[in-house]
Amino acid sequence: MKDLSGFNYKNLKLHQENGLWTLMISRPQALNALKAEVIDELADFLRQLSEMDFENARGLIITGEGEKAFVAGADIKELSLLNEDQALALAQKGQSVFHELSLLKIPVIAAVNGFALGGGCELALACDFIIASKNAKFGLPETTLGLIPGFGGTVRLSRAVGMRKARELIFTGEIIEAQEAFHLGLVNHVVESVSELLPFVKKKMEIIFQRAPVAIAKGKLSINRTWDMEVEEGQKFEAEQFSSLFLTEDVREGTQAFIEKRKPVFKG
Repeated sequence: MKDLSGFNYKNLKLHQENGLWTLMISRPQALNALKAEVIDELADFLRQLSEMDFENARGLIITGEGEKAFVAGADIKELSLLNEDQALALAQKGQSVFHELSLLKIPVIAAVNGFALGGGCELALACDFIIASKNAKFGLPETTLGLIPGFGGTVRLSRAVGMRKARELIFTGEIIEAQEAFHLGLVNHVVESVSELLPFVKKKMEIIFQRAPVAIAKGKLSINRTWDMEVEEGQKFEAEQFSSLFLTEDVREGTQAFIEKRKPVFKG
């Protein structure tokens, strides 16, 4: 198990077991709002996580502390004090950190346990997929503050739910329930209660951990890189990632295990 002594954060709580990391945004008194310090801490953690091998990092779950909020948005008091240059720097920092999150080679699941608004919704969108409790709520209400999403929300939401629905949600700033988010394709699964959320997410990770970690990394890379490519160009990139896996022992193990009718033991 990875030693956690090197991770000293004021706003993040970490747990690691058998390569599965759980990161909890911990500002319950502020509904886990994303002030600048939280973003800096998240950036530091993601940098260290990205440098780990598969033995120490196989997957990441992101959630919020308490039963009210995943992340209820940015810190409005901080926003109210910004000038144009400071606002640009904040948006670029948030976008950069969330981009790094989306680029992690390991699978990342957002376990949304309450309000995921503004920056919180953008954080969830930057994860590979979202599992929510029934009480969760999603929205990008920045227009109610005279703003628009600045951490990638206008870009990622349309890719998640389609351009027309993204326009409606961003223009109106409306907040939707977990079940509607599920029907829109924003959320993959909805569980009944917050107490059921992390156990459900961990079971999903257990299934993923039975697969070859390098193959998952390559699959994630191919999905991310080919999203906006022409079909022919995308398929060329996919074929390159497919063929590169034949340099790994996991391919030999996986195919041999199938032939021998046993469970494979993947090592990455």
